[in-house]
Amino acid sequence: MNPFQVARLVVLVATILLGMDSNRVFAQTEEEAPLVPQNLLKLIHTPEVQQELGLEDDPRLLTVLRDIDRTWWPSRLLPAAKQIETTRELEKRLLHALTQQLTPQKTRRLREIEIQSQGTRALLRADVSEAVELGPQELRTIRTEFLATDSLARQFSEKTGGDADLEKQLRAAREKEQKVVDRLLSYSQRQSLAKLLGEPLNFRNLKRIYPLAPELIDSDEWAGTGRTTLEAQRGKVVLLHFYAFQCHNCVANFEHYNRWQESLSKKGVAVIGIQTPETSAERDSKLVQRAAKEQGFEFPVLIDLKNSNWDAWGNTMWPTVYVVDKKGYIRYWWQGELNWQGATGDQTIEKMVNALLTE
Repeated sequence: MNPFQVARLVVLVATILLGMDSNRVFAQTEEEAPLVPQNLLKLIHTPEVQQELGLEDDPRLLTVLRDIDRTWWPSRLLPAAKQIETTRELEKRLLHALTQQLTPQKTRRLREIEIQSQGTRALLRADVSEAVELGPQELRTIRTEFLATDSLARQFSEKTGGDADLEKQLRAAREKEQKVVDRLLSYSQRQSLAKLLGEPLNFRNLKRIYPLAPELIDSDEWAGTGRTTLEAQRGKVVLLHFYAFQCHNCVANFEHYNRWQESLSKKGVAVIGIQTPETSAERDSKLVQRAAKEQGFEFPVLIDLKNSNWDAWGNTMWPTVYVVDKKGYIRYWWQGELNWQGATGDQTIEKMVNALLTE
């Protein structure tokens, strides 16, 4: 199997010429979005990529990530165009910080991994198309195929309950993308691309792609039992849930929170509640405290009367449960009742917790 075929196994891999300036910003430009996936922020949070760069648990990287994640996590709620713009600026900030920490070789490796993750879409990057010597007509043809696929993907995502015919069309469009790329690339272009390939990374193994959880913003008002910070819980898996005590859907989850506190806390799991008000009664701290006592909450509940934590987390729904791993990264979240209409959200979360406890 030649290098080009190996690259196909990880979708389509390309990178920057080694002779290029290692400090060059290689995140996508405005013209390249949104067809080229913005994966860099997700990638830098994975332990696999951090290990490749020699940055795992590096306090300098953690400082950078905490600063970036404060904006990145809630930005998922922004309109698409604004979200793309925000992500682009955060990528630039990240790269500027990393070039102060990484050797040119490690910087190139990060470029390789990012472009691998973008698959065939990476061919629309200016640096990649220049290195492979793609002409204007080739780029137009590729872009047209990508736009057609994305149009089908949007239609499919808007179909509640799915659409078998659209799904079939979408699969065919993605297969056609690859065939068009294979047809367009000449032998010399394939050779040029092969020379640019880095060691393939197995993206199927990447599980930790979300940001560090926002630290709690202490209102100095608490209910339940005690008070805490996420930093104080480092080394434990944290189940953090937003609720409002008069919210019917929230009340339906309370038995699970109490059960988790009773059974999982013994295994190294911390349960934390954040009560963000929806009704006027829920804005009364004394009523929040009384309700927590009546419900038998034996875990800390931060009273979030000013919605400070709600906003920091970019939360949108009562109730929502977040799973945070031992190192403080968000790994999963569930919105709504855990057992709504036969759902098994509690079991899903408990399975995730058991896996994280072994990490």
